[in-house]
Amino acid sequence: MTRGSALLADLALPELPPGAIELRQDEPMRRHTTLRLGGPADLWARPADEASLAALLACCDRAGVPVCFVGGGSNLLVRDGGIRGVVINLGRMTRVWQPDPEGAPEQVEVEAGATTGKLLLAATQWQLGGLEFLGGVPGSVGGGLIMNAGTYLGEFTRVVTEVRSRRRDGTLVRRDHAACGFRYRASDLPADEVACAASLRLWPRPRAEIEAEVASLRERRKQREPSGVDNNGSTFKNPPGEFAGRLIEAAGLKGLRIGAAEVSPVHANWLVIRRDVDEPARAADLLALIGRVREAVQAAHGVTLELEVKVVGEAAQ
Repeated sequence: MTRGSALLADLALPELPPGAIELRQDEPMRRHTTLRLGGPADLWARPADEASLAALLACCDRAGVPVCFVGGGSNLLVRDGGIRGVVINLGRMTRVWQPDPEGAPEQVEVEAGATTGKLLLAATQWQLGGLEFLGGVPGSVGGGLIMNAGTYLGEFTRVVTEVRSRRRDGTLVRRDHAACGFRYRASDLPADEVACAASLRLWPRPRAEIEAEVASLRERRKQREPSGVDNNGSTFKNPPGEFAGRLIEAAGLKGLRIGAAEVSPVHANWLVIRRDVDEPARAADLLALIGRVREAVQAAHGVTLELEVKVVGEAAQ
């Protein structure tokens, strides 16, 4: 019996409508991260709606089963041994809507499983500004909320008025903007809860202006960032008043490689996975490279780089 089948038997999920929760046993996490790395999750679960999510969470809580929440996988490094317990993904909860399009068109609701691209497209079609920064941000809205994702054009904190999440037992929690504690690439949204939806307040802006600004941002990123390699974007947060990429480059680390993991020669804050080398792609090598970079920057500049990417799972046995 595999880990996944044993866990599924222990969970004893309640009766739910057909298709309420998509379940996969021993699911390779490399299929669900932009780095294409990571061992298997014991159980991969995708609920169709909040009721199914709440039921799944309550069931895991009663059984004492650990739960991990994964969004679009664009800011995630999963270790080679995989993830024990249940990995919950909200990729089927993707609605974006205006509760009152005539009376209050600037109010927008979004489920956390929606991609940032889908949210931006909807706002553009409704001629609502404030989300232009998402033209440079991959992944899901849920992950973006948790890390207050953004670019030089803005961050989620500019537009969020409320975030709704579910505790481990399935109960609902509502937090206004102040309670979310948004700050640079972080928030006070608890790691043991799953953000499931948010309320946004945008503002009228002509569609042509939105599209022009988004196009400019995307072109800027295209020119400055590596392409054609598996990556998770920026690996480290920018220290106050500095740029992580500049510090890494000044320490002479561009092009440094461990196994298939490399400090990109294009942008030093992008630690990427090369698929054109005779080395296997392993999370362990990327983690070793991260450690080497942090040590070198500390020695050269006296600065301790803080990870922007989230690391989860177990090392390979």
